[in-house]
Amino acid sequence: MRLDLLAALSGLMIAFQSRANGELSHKLNNSLEAALVSFGSGLAVILIIALFNPSIKEGLSNLRSAVSRGEIARWKLLAGALGGSFVAIQTHIVPLVGVAIYSVASIAGQTAMSLVVDRIGLTGGGKRAISGRRIAAAALTVIAVLVSVGDRIDARNLSIIAVFMGCIAGAVVGIQRALNGQINEYSHQSFTTSLLNFITGTTFLALLILVGVATNRTHFVALPAGPWWIYTGGVIGVIYIAFTSTIVQHLGVLTFTLFSVGGQLVGSLIIDFVSPTDGVDISAYLVTGIVMTYLGVIAGGVNSSRVPKPVRHK
Repeated sequence: MRLDLLAALSGLMIAFQSRANGELSHKLNNSLEAALVSFGSGLAVILIIALFNPSIKEGLSNLRSAVSRGEIARWKLLAGALGGSFVAIQTHIVPLVGVAIYSVASIAGQTAMSLVVDRIGLTGGGKRAISGRRIAAAALTVIAVLVSVGDRIDARNLSIIAVFMGCIAGAVVGIQRALNGQINEYSHQSFTTSLLNFITGTTFLALLILVGVATNRTHFVALPAGPWWIYTGGVIGVIYIAFTSTIVQHLGVLTFTLFSVGGQLVGSLIIDFVSPTDGVDISAYLVTGIVMTYLGVIAGGVNSSRVPKPVRHK
């Protein structure tokens, strides 16, 4: 399958994950615990996969060798903590503003950060030129996602702080994707990258919630009986990280973001049709935003991101 289609599919998955994690957070009334459950279930899945996939151990050995040779800094292996932060914000924001508005904020943050990490070569695939055409394509994509929810934003239900936090979450995941690209370059095994992400992300969230309990800022509550799909966030995360860590170093973060935005908007459309939240319906704004997003990709986000040829890290 073409890498651009896989990138679009990853965007669709993140829309479904947002819905699942947001609903779990709503039922628990505890966003941190929902994030921990999501990441912890993903860790359980990837550990089971590791038992039957010896190449994951080989990937860990490759990473240890790369670290000992000084080819990759140890701190970059903590990319999963950024993923944990992203899910923690996601589980808190989605019940407040919904999947669509959260998507607007996070995509804007991702797109802006993608320009930075591509330019400095943080992906592991080398530095990529940031031309005016690429900036215009990214800007069009941001405008498109704003248009897609234009009929849902008003003074009564829009939380500026929540949207700002969504932007921060998007920027965080943009950096995580770049670091995962580097980790994957040395592990040579995408599921090794996933395992490392879920170990560090789950540990980060566990420490965060323990601090919250100790300071009486949060507490543990019993998990709800269902529906079953609210517990799929971790599984989706396993697949998503494996996809992104492999694809991003070939496409570049900006190009990957442009394609995944389209998939995320399509995912939002499916969610609004199949499992809408209160006050959400399919509108001409959303359809127009999806069309504009793909126009942004065609306008130059793909071809120009491949020129000049990336220079590999020494």
